[in-house]
Amino acid sequence: MSLPTSTPMNRRHWLLLPALAALLLLGASGPGVRLGLWDYRTGFDLLRWAVYAGLFAAGTALVSLAIPALRRRQVAALVVAAVAGLGTAWLPWHWYQQGRAVPAIHDISTDLADAPAFVAVVPLRAGAANPPTYGGAEVASEQRRAYPDIRPLDLAVPPSEAFARALAAAHETGWDIVAADGAAGRIEATATTPWFGFKDDVVVRIVPTATGSRVDVRSLSRVGKSDLGTNARRVRAYLAKLSGSP
Repeated sequence: MSLPTSTPMNRRHWLLLPALAALLLLGASGPGVRLGLWDYRTGFDLLRWAVYAGLFAAGTALVSLAIPALRRRQVAALVVAAVAGLGTAWLPWHWYQQGRAVPAIHDISTDLADAPAFVAVVPLRAGAANPPTYGGAEVASEQRRAYPDIRPLDLAVPPSEAFARALAAAHETGWDIVAADGAAGRIEATATTPWFGFKDDVVVRIVPTATGSRVDVRSLSRVGKSDLGTNARRVRAYLAKLSGSP
């Protein structure tokens, strides 16, 4: 009795396995952290292995496409494996490049001399790696170099109206409001990043000025030395929404 030989369809399935493994590693990295199945360090490890698996899948597929004996009847599967592998490897690589392009800080404030202080969210940060206190001159210097455009927002409206606008904008962003104190002119909230589900805390401070109100915003990560620019993008987007800019 002879053993059954592998069919072209079976071979196509095997060709796609490395790419499928890469996609599964990438897909599990963030949601697993959000669901509490593992911590963010394990999530980063899965991202790294997704890159390795994706490059292996793409490399194997491209080599096979270049060899006529290997690509026979397998062109579609090899192309899919190459595209999926490269695409899977590109996303973590892109995040890595983003991290290299910005300073390794995780605390962004529109006021670098007197950063808005956290009050209501402090108990929520119990056990967090990053303290709620501002990092001082070193962090301020890094922010000035990387994000010179992040500054306070002046509004030509009284503080009560500015507060109402600021609170509405905070709700629109999808933040979880922790405290909203109109008398003190302070809003505190928690923002959750989409992929890993990291918790970052935000405080908005409104003070009166001669022409209306000044709005300061501070966004601080609970974990991680570098935020890959997330807090700066969050502050920019919030101020743009509050000012009515597109």
